[in-house]
Amino acid sequence: MIWLLPAVLWGAVCAWWMPRGPLTNPEAILTIAISFAVGRLAARFRWAFLIAPFLYVVTCELVRLRISGPSVDAPHLSPFGVIALVTGRGVHGLLALLPMTLGALTPWLLRRRILAGTAAALLLTLTVAVAIPARTPPIPGGVAELTSVNGLSLLIRGRDAARPVLLFAPGTPGGSEQGAMRTHLAGLERTFVVATMDRRAYPSPDVTVADEVADVLAVTDYLRDRFHQPKIYLLAFSGGSIPGVLAAAREPSRYHAYIGTGQAVDLRASDQIFYADILGWARSTGRDDVAAQLEQQGPPPYPDFWGYEPFLQYENAAYEQRTPALELGASEYTLLRKAHTLTAIMDTWHLLYPRMQEVDLRRDVPRLEVPAYFVQGEREMRGLAELFQPWYESLRAPSKRLFVLPGTGHRAMFEDPDGFLAVMTEISG
Repeated sequence: MIWLLPAVLWGAVCAWWMPRGPLTNPEAILTIAISFAVGRLAARFRWAFLIAPFLYVVTCELVRLRISGPSVDAPHLSPFGVIALVTGRGVHGLLALLPMTLGALTPWLLRRRILAGTAAALLLTLTVAVAIPARTPPIPGGVAELTSVNGLSLLIRGRDAARPVLLFAPGTPGGSEQGAMRTHLAGLERTFVVATMDRRAYPSPDVTVADEVADVLAVTDYLRDRFHQPKIYLLAFSGGSIPGVLAAAREPSRYHAYIGTGQAVDLRASDQIFYADILGWARSTGRDDVAAQLEQQGPPPYPDFWGYEPFLQYENAAYEQRTPALELGASEYTLLRKAHTLTAIMDTWHLLYPRMQEVDLRRDVPRLEVPAYFVQGEREMRGLAELFQPWYESLRAPSKRLFVLPGTGHRAMFEDPDGFLAVMTEISG
Protein backbone atom coordinates (compact mmCIF):
# COMPACT_ATOMS: atom_id res chain seq x y z
CA MET A 1 0.00 0.00 0.00
CA ILE A 2 2.97 2.35 0.49
CA TRP A 3 3.21 2.70 -3.28
CA LEU A 4 -0.19 4.44 -3.25
CA LEU A 5 1.02 7.13 -0.83
CA PRO A 6 2.48 9.31 -3.66
CA ALA A 7 -1.02 9.64 -5.15
CA VAL A 8 -2.28 11.05 -1.84
CA LEU A 9 0.68 13.40 -1.48
CA TRP A 10 0.43 14.60 -5.08
CA GLY A 11 -3.29 15.26 -4.63
CA ALA A 12 -2.55 17.41 -1.58
CA VAL A 13 0.32 19.28 -3.23
CA CYS A 14 -1.69 19.91 -6.39
CA ALA A 15 -4.67 21.23 -4.42
CA TRP A 16 -2.46 23.73 -2.59
CA TRP A 17 -0.35 24.70 -5.59
CA MET A 18 -3.05 24.67 -8.29
CA PRO A 19 -6.42 24.58 -6.47
CA ARG A 20 -8.35 25.06 -9.72
CA GLY A 21 -6.18 22.66 -11.67
CA PRO A 22 -3.39 23.47 -14.16
CA LEU A 23 -4.05 26.86 -15.77
CA THR A 24 -0.77 27.51 -17.61
CA ASN A 25 1.34 25.51 -20.04
CA PRO A 26 4.17 24.83 -17.54
CA GLU A 27 1.65 23.75 -14.89
CA ALA A 28 -0.03 21.41 -17.38
CA ILE A 29 3.24 19.81 -18.52
CA LEU A 30 4.39 19.27 -14.92
CA THR A 31 1.00 17.82 -14.02
CA ILE A 32 1.22 15.30 -16.84
CA ALA A 33 4.78 14.31 -15.97
CA ILE A 34 4.31 14.02 -12.20
CA SER A 35 0.97 12.24 -12.54
CA PHE A 36 2.49 9.66 -14.87
CA ALA A 37 5.37 9.12 -12.44
CA VAL A 38 2.94 8.72 -9.53
CA GLY A 39 0.99 6.15 -11.51
CA ARG A 40 4.19 4.35 -12.42
CA LEU A 41 5.18 4.10 -8.76
CA ALA A 42 1.75 2.80 -7.84
CA ALA A 43 1.91 0.14 -10.56
CA ARG A 44 3.39 -2.27 -8.02
CA PHE A 45 -0.11 -2.55 -6.54
CA ARG A 46 -2.54 -4.71 -8.52
CA TRP A 47 -5.49 -2.33 -8.73
CA ALA A 48 -3.43 0.85 -8.82
CA PHE A 49 -4.94 2.07 -12.10
CA LEU A 50 -8.24 2.51 -10.23
CA ILE A 51 -7.19 3.24 -6.65
CA ALA A 52 -4.38 5.75 -7.29
CA PRO A 53 -6.59 8.15 -9.32
CA PHE A 54 -9.38 7.71 -6.74
CA LEU A 55 -7.07 8.63 -3.85
CA TYR A 56 -5.73 11.61 -5.82
CA VAL A 57 -9.25 12.94 -6.48
CA VAL A 58 -10.45 12.50 -2.89
CA THR A 59 -7.36 14.18 -1.43
CA CYS A 60 -7.46 17.04 -3.92
CA GLU A 61 -11.16 17.73 -3.28
CA LEU A 62 -10.69 17.69 0.49
CA VAL A 63 -7.67 19.99 0.51
CA ARG A 64 -9.24 22.58 -1.79
CA LEU A 65 -12.43 22.91 0.25
CA ARG A 66 -10.88 26.19 1.42
CA ILE A 67 -11.64 27.89 -1.89
CA SER A 68 -14.94 28.51 -3.67
CA GLY A 69 -16.25 29.20 -7.13
CA PRO A 70 -18.20 27.39 -9.84
CA SER A 71 -15.16 25.40 -11.00
CA VAL A 72 -14.54 23.81 -7.59
CA ASP A 73 -17.89 23.92 -5.79
CA ALA A 74 -20.41 21.10 -5.97
CA PRO A 75 -21.62 20.59 -9.57
CA HIS A 76 -24.52 22.85 -10.58
CA LEU A 77 -27.23 21.45 -12.83
CA SER A 78 -27.44 24.25 -15.39
CA PRO A 79 -25.83 25.12 -18.75
CA PHE A 80 -23.04 27.12 -17.14
CA GLY A 81 -22.75 24.46 -14.45
CA VAL A 82 -21.98 21.87 -17.11
CA ILE A 83 -19.38 24.19 -18.63
CA ALA A 84 -17.77 24.65 -15.22
CA LEU A 85 -17.69 20.89 -14.64
CA VAL A 86 -16.18 20.08 -18.04
CA THR A 87 -13.63 22.90 -18.22
CA GLY A 88 -12.79 22.80 -14.52
CA ARG A 89 -12.73 19.27 -13.13
CA GLY A 90 -12.85 17.75 -16.62
CA VAL A 91 -9.69 19.44 -17.91
CA HIS A 92 -7.93 18.81 -14.59
CA GLY A 93 -8.87 15.15 -14.78
CA LEU A 94 -7.62 14.84 -18.34
CA LEU A 95 -4.22 16.30 -17.42
CA ALA A 96 -3.79 14.40 -14.15
CA LEU A 97 -5.89 11.24 -14.07
CA LEU A 98 -5.25 10.05 -17.63
CA PRO A 99 -1.42 10.11 -17.26
CA MET A 100 -1.71 8.57 -13.78
CA THR A 101 -3.87 5.74 -15.09
CA LEU A 102 -1.53 5.09 -18.02
CA GLY A 103 1.44 5.13 -15.66
CA ALA A 104 -0.22 2.56 -13.42
CA LEU A 105 -1.03 0.38 -16.45
CA THR A 106 2.50 0.54 -17.90
CA PRO A 107 3.56 -3.03 -16.95
CA TRP A 108 0.39 -4.42 -18.51
CA LEU A 109 0.67 -2.17 -21.59
CA LEU A 110 4.29 -3.14 -22.25
CA ARG A 111 3.16 -6.68 -22.88
CA ARG A 112 0.80 -5.41 -25.60
CA ARG A 113 2.80 -3.44 -28.15
CA ILE A 114 -0.11 -1.94 -30.06
CA LEU A 115 -1.82 -0.71 -26.91
CA ALA A 116 1.48 0.55 -25.53
CA GLY A 117 2.13 2.52 -28.71
CA THR A 118 -1.37 3.95 -28.65
CA ALA A 119 -1.01 5.02 -25.00
CA ALA A 120 2.38 6.63 -25.67
CA ALA A 121 0.99 8.50 -28.69
CA LEU A 122 -1.98 9.70 -26.64
CA LEU A 123 0.23 10.99 -23.84
CA LEU A 124 2.63 12.66 -26.29
CA THR A 125 -0.23 14.32 -28.18
CA LEU A 126 -1.70 15.68 -24.95
CA THR A 127 1.67 17.04 -23.83
CA VAL A 128 2.40 18.71 -27.15
CA ALA A 129 -1.10 20.22 -27.31
CA VAL A 130 -0.73 21.96 -23.94
CA ALA A 131 2.87 22.99 -24.65
CA ILE A 132 2.10 25.15 -27.71
CA PRO A 133 2.66 28.77 -26.59
CA ALA A 134 0.46 31.75 -27.30
CA ARG A 135 1.72 34.04 -30.05
CA THR A 136 0.60 37.03 -32.06
CA PRO A 137 1.28 37.63 -35.77
CA PRO A 138 4.26 39.91 -36.39
CA ILE A 139 3.98 43.45 -37.76
CA PRO A 140 6.95 44.25 -40.03
CA GLY A 141 8.66 47.38 -38.74
CA GLY A 142 6.27 47.63 -35.80
CA VAL A 143 5.67 46.06 -32.41
CA ALA A 144 3.70 42.84 -31.87
CA GLU A 145 4.17 40.91 -28.67
CA LEU A 146 2.52 39.15 -25.78
CA THR A 147 3.91 39.95 -22.35
CA SER A 148 2.82 39.95 -18.73
CA VAL A 149 2.48 42.86 -16.31
CA ASN A 150 1.45 42.50 -12.69
CA GLY A 151 0.52 38.89 -13.47
CA LEU A 152 -1.83 39.99 -16.27
CA SER A 153 -1.47 39.02 -19.91
CA LEU A 154 -0.89 42.06 -22.14
CA LEU A 155 -1.04 42.12 -25.95
CA ILE A 156 0.84 45.03 -27.55
CA ARG A 157 0.50 45.76 -31.26
CA GLY A 158 1.23 48.79 -33.42
CA ARG A 159 2.72 49.65 -36.81
CA ASP A 160 4.87 52.43 -35.35
CA ALA A 161 6.20 52.26 -31.78
CA ALA A 162 6.35 56.06 -31.71
CA ARG A 163 2.58 56.46 -32.12
CA PRO A 164 0.35 57.36 -29.12
CA VAL A 165 -0.33 54.46 -26.77
CA LEU A 166 -3.88 53.22 -26.24
CA LEU A 167 -4.59 50.92 -23.28
CA PHE A 168 -7.77 48.85 -23.53
CA ALA A 169 -9.44 47.30 -20.45
CA PRO A 170 -11.99 44.59 -21.39
CA GLY A 171 -15.44 44.12 -19.96
CA THR A 172 -16.15 40.84 -18.22
CA PRO A 173 -14.58 40.01 -14.83
CA GLY A 174 -11.82 37.50 -15.53
CA GLY A 175 -12.29 38.02 -19.27
CA SER A 176 -10.12 38.75 -22.27
CA GLU A 177 -10.65 40.57 -25.57
CA GLN A 178 -7.19 40.09 -27.08
CA GLY A 179 -8.47 37.95 -29.95
CA ALA A 180 -11.36 40.29 -30.71
CA MET A 181 -9.18 43.40 -30.62
CA ARG A 182 -6.60 41.98 -33.00
CA THR A 183 -9.19 40.46 -35.33
CA HIS A 184 -11.87 43.16 -35.44
CA LEU A 185 -9.97 46.34 -34.63
CA ALA A 186 -6.57 45.87 -36.25
CA GLY A 187 -7.16 49.24 -37.91
CA LEU A 188 -6.39 50.91 -34.58
CA GLU A 189 -2.81 49.70 -34.95
CA ARG A 190 -2.23 52.31 -37.67
CA THR A 191 -3.07 55.17 -35.29
CA PHE A 192 -1.97 53.82 -31.92
CA VAL A 193 0.23 51.34 -30.20
CA VAL A 194 -2.67 49.24 -28.91
CA ALA A 195 -2.16 47.50 -25.57
CA THR A 196 -4.96 45.09 -24.65
CA MET A 197 -4.82 43.95 -21.05
CA ASP A 198 -6.68 41.04 -19.54
CA ARG A 199 -8.65 41.44 -16.34
CA ARG A 200 -7.37 39.33 -13.47
CA ALA A 201 -8.77 35.80 -13.44
CA TYR A 202 -9.18 33.43 -10.50
CA PRO A 203 -8.47 36.17 -7.94
CA SER A 204 -7.90 35.68 -4.24
CA PRO A 205 -11.00 35.67 -1.99
CA ASP A 206 -10.22 39.17 -0.71
CA VAL A 207 -9.98 40.78 -4.17
CA THR A 208 -11.53 44.25 -4.41
CA VAL A 209 -12.33 46.83 -7.06
CA ALA A 210 -9.33 48.78 -5.76
CA ASP A 211 -7.15 45.84 -6.81
CA GLU A 212 -8.51 46.07 -10.34
CA VAL A 213 -7.87 49.81 -10.38
CA ALA A 214 -4.30 49.07 -9.27
CA ASP A 215 -4.00 46.62 -12.18
CA VAL A 216 -4.98 49.31 -14.68
CA LEU A 217 -2.51 51.76 -13.14
CA ALA A 218 0.30 49.19 -13.08
CA VAL A 219 -0.15 48.44 -16.78
CA THR A 220 -0.41 52.18 -17.46
CA ASP A 221 2.94 52.83 -15.81
CA TYR A 222 4.56 49.95 -17.67
CA LEU A 223 3.40 51.39 -20.99
CA ARG A 224 4.49 54.93 -20.09
CA ASP A 225 7.98 53.71 -19.23
CA ARG A 226 8.21 51.25 -22.10
CA PHE A 227 7.26 53.75 -24.81
CA HIS A 228 8.64 56.88 -23.11
CA GLN A 229 5.29 58.65 -23.15
CA PRO A 230 4.14 60.48 -20.00
CA LYS A 231 0.49 60.12 -20.94
CA ILE A 232 -1.55 57.47 -22.71
CA TYR A 233 -5.14 57.06 -23.85
CA LEU A 234 -7.32 54.80 -21.68
CA LEU A 235 -10.18 52.90 -23.34
CA ALA A 236 -12.47 50.76 -21.17
CA PHE A 237 -15.45 48.60 -22.07
CA SER A 238 -18.54 47.54 -20.10
CA GLY A 239 -17.62 46.10 -16.67
CA GLY A 240 -14.01 47.13 -17.30
CA SER A 241 -15.19 50.73 -17.48
CA ILE A 242 -15.70 50.69 -13.70
CA PRO A 243 -12.00 50.20 -12.78
CA GLY A 244 -11.06 52.14 -15.91
CA VAL A 245 -12.87 55.35 -15.03
CA LEU A 246 -11.81 55.03 -11.38
CA ALA A 247 -8.18 54.81 -12.52
CA ALA A 248 -8.56 57.93 -14.67
CA ALA A 249 -10.21 59.78 -11.78
CA ARG A 250 -7.46 58.72 -9.35
CA GLU A 251 -4.42 59.47 -11.55
CA PRO A 252 -5.47 61.91 -14.31
CA SER A 253 -1.88 63.02 -14.95
CA ARG A 254 -1.15 59.66 -16.58
CA TYR A 255 -3.77 59.96 -19.30
CA HIS A 256 -4.47 62.05 -22.40
CA ALA A 257 -8.14 61.11 -22.17
CA TYR A 258 -10.59 58.54 -20.90
CA ILE A 259 -12.77 56.75 -23.48
CA GLY A 260 -15.66 54.63 -22.22
CA THR A 261 -17.78 52.33 -24.36
CA GLY A 262 -20.70 50.27 -23.12
CA GLN A 263 -20.11 52.42 -20.05
CA ALA A 264 -21.34 51.04 -16.73
CA VAL A 265 -22.38 53.41 -13.94
CA ASP A 266 -24.15 51.49 -11.16
CA LEU A 267 -24.15 47.71 -11.66
CA ARG A 268 -26.59 47.07 -8.81
CA ALA A 269 -29.18 49.39 -10.32
CA SER A 270 -28.46 48.06 -13.83
CA ASP A 271 -29.09 44.49 -12.73
CA GLN A 272 -32.47 45.40 -11.31
CA ILE A 273 -33.46 46.78 -14.72
CA PHE A 274 -32.06 43.69 -16.44
CA TYR A 275 -34.15 41.52 -14.14
CA ALA A 276 -37.35 43.38 -14.96
CA ASP A 277 -36.66 43.42 -18.71
CA ILE A 278 -35.67 39.76 -19.00
CA LEU A 279 -38.65 38.72 -16.89
CA GLY A 280 -40.95 40.78 -19.13
CA TRP A 281 -39.38 39.24 -22.24
CA ALA A 282 -39.78 35.73 -20.85
CA ARG A 283 -43.46 36.28 -20.08
CA SER A 284 -44.21 37.89 -23.44
CA THR A 285 -42.45 35.20 -25.48
CA GLY A 286 -43.84 32.17 -23.70
CA ARG A 287 -40.60 31.29 -21.92
CA ASP A 288 -42.43 30.18 -18.82
CA ASP A 289 -39.41 28.23 -17.57
CA VAL A 290 -37.24 31.36 -17.57
CA ALA A 291 -39.98 33.45 -15.98
CA ALA A 292 -40.48 30.84 -13.25
CA GLN A 293 -36.74 30.71 -12.55
CA LEU A 294 -36.48 34.50 -12.23
CA GLU A 295 -39.60 34.73 -10.08
CA GLN A 296 -38.30 32.02 -7.79
CA GLN A 297 -34.92 33.67 -7.20
CA GLY A 298 -36.36 37.19 -6.99
CA PRO A 299 -34.65 40.43 -8.03
CA PRO A 300 -30.91 41.06 -7.56
CA PRO A 301 -28.43 41.47 -5.99
CA TYR A 302 -27.40 37.83 -5.59
CA PRO A 303 -24.62 36.42 -3.39
CA ASP A 304 -22.85 34.36 -6.07
CA PHE A 305 -22.51 33.74 -9.79
CA TRP A 306 -25.49 31.43 -10.18
CA GLY A 307 -28.11 34.10 -9.58
CA TYR A 308 -26.78 36.02 -12.58
CA GLU A 309 -26.65 33.01 -14.88
CA PRO A 310 -30.10 33.77 -16.45
CA PHE A 311 -28.89 37.28 -17.27
CA LEU A 312 -25.90 35.93 -19.20
CA GLN A 313 -28.07 33.37 -20.93
CA TYR A 314 -30.97 35.56 -22.01
CA GLU A 315 -30.06 39.25 -22.03
CA ASN A 316 -28.94 39.19 -25.67
CA ALA A 317 -32.26 37.68 -26.71
CA ALA A 318 -34.27 40.02 -24.50
CA TYR A 319 -32.54 43.11 -25.90
CA GLU A 320 -32.06 41.71 -29.43
CA GLN A 321 -28.33 42.25 -29.21
CA ARG A 322 -25.80 41.22 -31.82
CA THR A 323 -22.96 39.22 -30.35
CA PRO A 324 -19.68 39.56 -32.30
CA ALA A 325 -17.42 36.61 -31.58
CA LEU A 326 -14.83 36.73 -28.82
CA GLU A 327 -12.42 35.11 -31.31
CA LEU A 328 -11.25 32.48 -28.87
CA GLY A 329 -9.62 30.61 -31.73
CA ALA A 330 -7.01 33.37 -32.02
CA SER A 331 -3.35 32.43 -31.63
CA GLU A 332 -3.07 34.81 -28.67
CA TYR A 333 -4.70 32.11 -26.55
CA THR A 334 -3.14 28.80 -25.56
CA LEU A 335 -5.27 25.69 -25.65
CA LEU A 336 -5.65 25.85 -21.86
CA ARG A 337 -6.75 29.49 -21.94
CA LYS A 338 -9.35 28.65 -24.55
CA ALA A 339 -10.64 25.81 -22.39
CA HIS A 340 -10.71 27.93 -19.24
CA THR A 341 -12.20 31.12 -20.70
CA LEU A 342 -15.71 30.73 -19.32
CA THR A 343 -14.52 29.04 -16.14
CA ALA A 344 -12.26 32.02 -15.41
CA ILE A 345 -15.17 34.40 -15.95
CA MET A 346 -17.48 32.39 -13.69
CA ASP A 347 -14.98 32.03 -10.84
CA THR A 348 -13.93 35.68 -11.01
CA TRP A 349 -17.53 36.88 -11.26
CA HIS A 350 -18.34 34.79 -8.17
CA LEU A 351 -15.71 36.61 -6.10
CA LEU A 352 -15.47 40.09 -7.58
CA TYR A 353 -18.85 41.04 -9.02
CA PRO A 354 -20.66 41.58 -5.68
CA ARG A 355 -17.94 44.08 -4.74
CA MET A 356 -18.18 45.87 -8.08
CA GLN A 357 -21.81 46.58 -7.21
CA GLU A 358 -20.65 48.81 -4.39
CA VAL A 359 -19.53 51.39 -6.97
CA ASP A 360 -21.90 54.12 -8.15
CA LEU A 361 -20.21 56.59 -10.50
CA ARG A 362 -22.93 59.15 -9.84
CA ARG A 363 -21.51 59.34 -6.32
CA ASP A 364 -17.91 58.19 -6.81
CA VAL A 365 -16.90 59.99 -10.02
CA PRO A 366 -18.86 63.24 -10.45
CA ARG A 367 -15.81 64.81 -12.11
CA LEU A 368 -12.86 63.80 -14.29
CA GLU A 369 -9.74 65.91 -14.70
CA VAL A 370 -9.06 64.58 -18.21
CA PRO A 371 -11.08 64.89 -21.42
CA ALA A 372 -13.85 62.27 -21.39
CA TYR A 373 -15.23 60.61 -24.51
CA PHE A 374 -17.94 57.97 -24.72
CA VAL A 375 -18.81 55.68 -27.62
CA GLN A 376 -22.21 54.12 -27.10
CA GLY A 377 -24.37 51.85 -29.20
CA GLU A 378 -27.65 53.27 -30.46
CA ARG A 379 -29.35 50.09 -29.22
CA GLU A 380 -27.51 49.80 -25.91
CA MET A 381 -29.31 47.69 -23.31
CA ARG A 382 -31.74 49.72 -21.19
CA GLY A 383 -30.10 48.52 -18.00
CA LEU A 384 -26.98 50.46 -18.92
CA ALA A 385 -28.32 53.25 -21.14
CA GLU A 386 -30.80 54.67 -18.61
CA LEU A 387 -28.11 55.05 -15.96
CA PHE A 388 -25.39 56.30 -18.29
CA GLN A 389 -27.26 59.27 -19.73
CA PRO A 390 -27.90 61.23 -16.51
CA TRP A 391 -24.39 60.49 -15.23
CA TYR A 392 -22.88 61.71 -18.51
CA GLU A 393 -24.97 64.87 -18.46
CA SER A 394 -23.89 65.74 -14.92
CA LEU A 395 -20.24 64.69 -15.34
CA ARG A 396 -17.80 67.58 -15.12
CA ALA A 397 -14.66 67.33 -17.22
CA PRO A 398 -12.30 69.68 -19.10
CA SER A 399 -14.13 68.52 -22.21
CA LYS A 400 -16.51 65.69 -22.96
CA ARG A 401 -18.27 64.29 -25.97
CA LEU A 402 -20.67 61.45 -26.70
CA PHE A 403 -20.50 59.45 -29.93
CA VAL A 404 -23.37 57.12 -30.83
CA LEU A 405 -22.81 54.37 -33.39
CA PRO A 406 -26.05 53.78 -35.35
CA GLY A 407 -27.60 50.33 -35.27
CA THR A 408 -25.20 48.92 -32.70
CA GLY A 409 -25.78 47.54 -29.24
CA HIS A 410 -23.65 46.90 -26.19
CA ARG A 411 -20.56 45.68 -28.10
CA ALA A 412 -20.67 48.69 -30.42
CA MET A 413 -16.88 48.84 -30.88
CA PHE A 414 -16.86 45.30 -32.29
CA GLU A 415 -20.18 45.53 -34.13
CA ASP A 416 -19.08 48.57 -36.15
CA PRO A 417 -15.25 48.52 -36.22
CA ASP A 418 -15.03 51.11 -38.99
CA GLY A 419 -17.28 53.53 -37.15
CA PHE A 420 -15.36 53.02 -33.94
CA LEU A 421 -12.04 53.48 -35.73
CA ALA A 422 -13.26 56.79 -37.19
CA VAL A 423 -14.23 57.99 -33.71
CA MET A 424 -10.87 57.00 -32.24
CA THR A 425 -9.00 58.72 -35.07
CA GLU A 426 -10.96 61.90 -34.36
CA ILE A 427 -10.27 61.67 -30.62
CA SER A 428 -6.53 61.27 -31.16
CA GLY A 429 -6.50 64.38 -33.37
